Amino acid sequence: PGAGGAMDLAYVCEWEKKPKSNHCPSIPLVCAWSCRNLIAFTTDLKNEEEKDLTHMVHIIDTEHPWDVYSVNSGHAEVITCLEWDQSGSRLLSADADGHIKCWSMTDHLANSWENTVGSMVEGDPVVALSWLHNGVKLALHVEKSGASNFGEKFSRVKFSPSLTLFGGKPMEGWIAVTISGLVTVSLLKPNGQVLTSTESLCRLRCRVALADVAFTGGGNIVVATSDGSSTSPVQFYKVCVSVVNEKCKIDTEILPSLFMRCTTDPARKDKYPAITHLKFLARDMSEQVLLCASNQNSSIVECWSLRKEGLPVNNIFQQISPVVGDKPPMILKWRILSATNDLDRVSAVALPKLPISLTNTDLKVANDTKFFPGLGLALAFHDGSVHIVHRLSLQMMAVFYGSSSQRPVDEQTIKRQRTAGPLVHFKAMQLSWTSLALAGVDNHGKLSMLRISPSMGHVLDMNMSLRHLLFLLEYCMVTGYDWWDILLHVQPNMVQNLVEKLHEEYMRQNAALQQVLSTRIVAMKASLCKLSSSTIARVCDYHAKLFLIAISCTLKSLLRPHFLNTPDKSPGDRLTEICSKITDIDIDKVMINLKTEEFVLEMTTLQSLQQLIQWVGDFVLYLLASLPNQGSPVRPGHSFLRDGAALGMFRELMVVIRIWGLLKPSCLPVYTATSDTQDSMSLLFRLLTKLWLCCREENHITEPDDTLIDECCLLPSQLLIPNIDWLPINDGIISKLQNKQLVRLQFGKAPGLVGHTLSSQFDAFVRAPGQPKIDHLRRLHLGAYPTEECKSCTRCGCVTMLKSPNKVTAVKQWEQRWIKNCLCGGLWRRMPLSYS
Repeated sequence: PGAGGAMDLAYVCEWEKKPKSNHCPSIPLVCAWSCRNLIAFTTDLKNEEEKDLTHMVHIIDTEHPWDVYSVNSGHAEVITCLEWDQSGSRLLSADADGHIKCWSMTDHLANSWENTVGSMVEGDPVVALSWLHNGVKLALHVEKSGASNFGEKFSRVKFSPSLTLFGGKPMEGWIAVTISGLVTVSLLKPNGQVLTSTESLCRLRCRVALADVAFTGGGNIVVATSDGSSTSPVQFYKVCVSVVNEKCKIDTEILPSLFMRCTTDPARKDKYPAITHLKFLARDMSEQVLLCASNQNSSIVECWSLRKEGLPVNNIFQQISPVVGDKPPMILKWRILSATNDLDRVSAVALPKLPISLTNTDLKVANDTKFFPGLGLALAFHDGSVHIVHRLSLQMMAVFYGSSSQRPVDEQTIKRQRTAGPLVHFKAMQLSWTSLALAGVDNHGKLSMLRISPSMGHVLDMNMSLRHLLFLLEYCMVTGYDWWDILLHVQPNMVQNLVEKLHEEYMRQNAALQQVLSTRIVAMKASLCKLSSSTIARVCDYHAKLFLIAISCTLKSLLRPHFLNTPDKSPGDRLTEICSKITDIDIDKVMINLKTEEFVLEMTTLQSLQQLIQWVGDFVLYLLASLPNQGSPVRPGHSFLRDGAALGMFRELMVVIRIWGLLKPSCLPVYTATSDTQDSMSLLFRLLTKLWLCCREENHITEPDDTLIDECCLLPSQLLIPNIDWLPINDGIISKLQNKQLVRLQFGKAPGLVGHTLSSQFDAFVRAPGQPKIDHLRRLHLGAYPTEECKSCTRCGCVTMLKSPNKVTAVKQWEQRWIKNCLCGGLWRRMPLSYS
């Protein structure tokens, strides 16, 4: 395929030019991409007056790339490695002076980081760095993407952690390789202490210019090293880590080594003197390695595989000791899988992170799934172009030509380009966790985000592309990874189809798995619906549903059985069972069937929950009042009118609130009624039950009868209908990338968000600037210009205060639900006080 359609630039973000101090790309330049879609990269801050360099680490969220968190790393020498942990919440940085630092989020904020622990090998530059393996490995079976069961598509692979604590829990820590041939391992003990041990890779220490680390299923570590010369062998070592008498112990063993094919080929013997890149194909695939050798102008890439082979035994020895069972002795041997022809000079390599299970390493498998992006690795060249090649066969899958890399027509143009100075090219590159996006930092320090088409630029029918996206969405649902990079490819006309298919696949899973994934699928649907003007109102409904599920779980968990030796069902489960059995429209008759002593709580607890209780009451009233005009243009709340499960949850909560109101009337929701004698709770429960009866069976939904609609029509004359505070339209970048136009951004400067195509029809539901703001999760009013520090969700835009104003246990229990992540799963970021 040509450049058309396979890869395109989504956005570029660059530094503002300042007269005195400027960000310039560090040498070497490194970047890393986490499973939460945070990107970390380095620059050097050059101060013209003091003539010194500060080594900076920058962390961005891909949805708000301009909101960069820049920190002075404190590294005295240039940073050589950055590495995210498996959860995407901690980052390792290592420098050319042997110092390693571990960074973690402050208060779980994606734009606030601190250095907590570290280790060092004084004066010995670090060339490779990795977190120890935690033993969790999932295999993706692309060939089974049509299977109905998630267990068939994504299977757990038996894989041992690098080191385990008592009881088999994986021990956290990191391993690094230094330039002088030392391997250093640091272990994080549960009490916060760091155990560090350093050992030589082999008896004869030699210079290590390049290294990489991979893990085996048996819990061992494999280290590959090269001294940078293509005439020297690439060495491999097995490293075993153990803890003996509270001390870290390292054992190393030499494995078979290899010489690159290009050095043994007479035609190319001295053509590529230096090995410039050495990478295992995956962190947990220690038997496949990618090598790149270069000269000043060109490179060659080779892919090698470690195989077990039979050792032929001479007849003389066979007669002395016959081979048992006709099986010759086995040895491990490196065999070349594939090699490229001469290429332009490679400047960076990015490997896929998708653990695709290739049941057979034979290259013919490549043909069945050749359109699947996770099979490709990316090579960036000095002319500014990027190639995606198959990770085993190294065959071309897609090309991207940068602005400076349009194919020169003749030799003269090539010569002119070479003398004109260095072209803009990527110095560091990373593929996203689904391989649908590629981030590159170029030699000017500018960050570029490229889309990689799920069809790899081939003309596939819509269904095939949808199937790829659906398969990867399911993968993110199962693993808990962020799915921002998949949304890059969703066009408005795909949204409805994807949401329906995702729901169908989810409903095919067993009840236990459905329960585990219940909130994640709602959050996924919300993020998809944001991308089409016809489904934008449903975003509010999905976020309200996440809020409802969280409130329901929290309030039910406060109920305690009266006697501790009660049957296996909790009061919350019994409440659900009784409310679904008793379909009476009178709230007091439903209440009689419950053991009210299980609902007794302290008065302060009940009072502290009033804001959440008020939201439940207001939302029920809003839904019932909007029932008569359900035929009008789709408004937020519309989907609840057909959602039996959600209406059932509201009904249960109304019963709980009614009982609590008998204990402490001031915790009840406040309604503004036209009549003093009206029992608002009874009225709303009666109408809610009638509506719930219409749709409680998903396969047999009936239309509400005329009397119910008439009664709902009268509601505005009986009660004041409240305004519901819907979540604001998110200020992220994703909806502005749909028209495939390149967006240019600047670090530290939010783009003007005027002209958002979807927001105009939405203005009626969202508070305008200068209007009082609300804490969306505590339901507290913050005033028009909040004085409290707030945080907002990077995905849904939900806003809440950083510090809790309430010390009651029940409120703390509620706040624990979203202390690390928003209810939608997004990360929090600190907001400036001037956000209003």
